[in-house]
Amino acid sequence: MIDKDATIVLSRRVPNSEAELLELLGDVLDLTHDAPVTWAVNLNADGAALWITLLVNHEQKLFYLPGRSIHYASGSYRGSGKTDAKDAFVIADQARMRRDLQPLQGTSELAVDLKILTARRMDLAVDRTRAINRLRAQILEYFPALEQAFDPSTSTTALILLTKYQTPADLRRIGRARLATWLKNQRVRTIHVARNSADAAVTADSAESHASAVHFPGARSGSALRALPPSGPQADRGPRQGENVGIAPPARPATS
Repeated sequence: MIDKDATIVLSRRVPNSEAELLELLGDVLDLTHDAPVTWAVNLNADGAALWITLLVNHEQKLFYLPGRSIHYASGSYRGSGKTDAKDAFVIADQARMRRDLQPLQGTSELAVDLKILTARRMDLAVDRTRAINRLRAQILEYFPALEQAFDPSTSTTALILLTKYQTPADLRRIGRARLATWLKNQRVRTIHVARNSADAAVTADSAESHASAVHFPGARSGSALRALPPSGPQADRGPRQGENVGIAPPARPATS
């Protein structure tokens, strides 16, 4: 806390708890004898959410200074080190001098809900992309022709197929007709899609077999990895794109 002449009046570390923050608020108001106080923060969410809510609820004048502005402004203050005390002084002094700052208002319930939901959606998208890339890299290790035949990022059928058949030997044993029937039983959209997918998979196996007699290292380990099956209340509706997005070893039978 500084006065209008930039003299430090109060400086102390405060834990991010409601009781401690309310005590700080009361101490500052006592020092100013209930005169108007200008508050400033360099965060507008996350760790500062509690402090912002308390200040807004107590009808305090609050400004937000972006962290980048504080970083550039710090260069004009004495001392080369970066400490919490120095940052607090820079924030307070900038709020004292600048007249272009916009007041920080309380966040509505709807805005917070949207922020949480969009952050969750972004996390799921990143997780799905990472899992698909890991799956494609795994297939490339021992069955590159199948990776070229399907795009796991857009094909639900490819993910369903990989829950059971991952290697050329697997596809060779089941054959085209039985594979198409199996895919249809897994609730692939239409029999036409199932047949086309079976054709693509078996064709990939044939291309792999005729192109080279090389045995790919890792085929055995790769076959032990499968796309994660759906779980929970949607499991009875069959796999869906976005549910089969990871790879993991199959469950082992319990041993006594």
